[in-house]
Amino acid sequence: MKSAQSARPAGGGPARPPVIGITARTVPVTIQGAQMVVSLSLQSHVDFLAAAGCIPVVIPLRPGNEEILGSLQGLLVPGGPDIDPELYGQHRHPTTHGGSPGMDRAELALIGAALAGGLPLLAICRGMQLLNVQCGGTLHQHLPEVTGSDGHRPQGDTFEFGRHALELHEGSHIARIFGDDTPKTACHHHQAVDQVGTGLTVTARTPDGVVEVVEAAGHPFAVGVQWEAGQTEDDRLHRALADAARRL
Repeated sequence: MKSAQSARPAGGGPARPPVIGITARTVPVTIQGAQMVVSLSLQSHVDFLAAAGCIPVVIPLRPGNEEILGSLQGLLVPGGPDIDPELYGQHRHPTTHGGSPGMDRAELALIGAALAGGLPLLAICRGMQLLNVQCGGTLHQHLPEVTGSDGHRPQGDTFEFGRHALELHEGSHIARIFGDDTPKTACHHHQAVDQVGTGLTVTARTPDGVVEVVEAAGHPFAVGVQWEAGQTEDDRLHRALADAARRL
């Protein structure tokens, strides 16, 4: 991957808006009665980054797409399906329902290139799990077997977030982002970090011990959060990614 290009043009002119890539999710849809597969992004990720002064672009998950990162100033990897457990050396749990191993590998390559190139990275839910796997870590494939409850993905007749207080590590990126106004998580996941990947530091947990934030040591801004950032009105993580992109 080429090194990330600064958003500031040569000659000292006004800075261009940072371009932030959002990795796509591929889903089947029906439009006007026709069935098709589309690559898409959660609109709130687009809106939050645009409101923070960035230009969001959606990156389809295809082999070799990590080459695009040389034209970006940041990368957002959102939530999505479970990761193929073979990628972290485990057999599939009955509750693990992944997408495409090929897409897993394409997204891992994007994360790896962002880490190697010092590109600001925000990894959300599945994205955080991919970040951990890329760094050699493993996952709990079914969290209720660890915590003894479904509090991180409540089961009921309607969709509901799990709400948990966060315990932040002083001096971390996540502590600087939230300050004294730390939100409760809005989570809906049944998997979580088990063995932490090389070079990652856990900087927040929930009271039941589940890893909620990891950060890459020595990287200007590589933060993974386990909760569904982007599905609440809190845009501070997106603004922090935008600020990191402007510092390139």
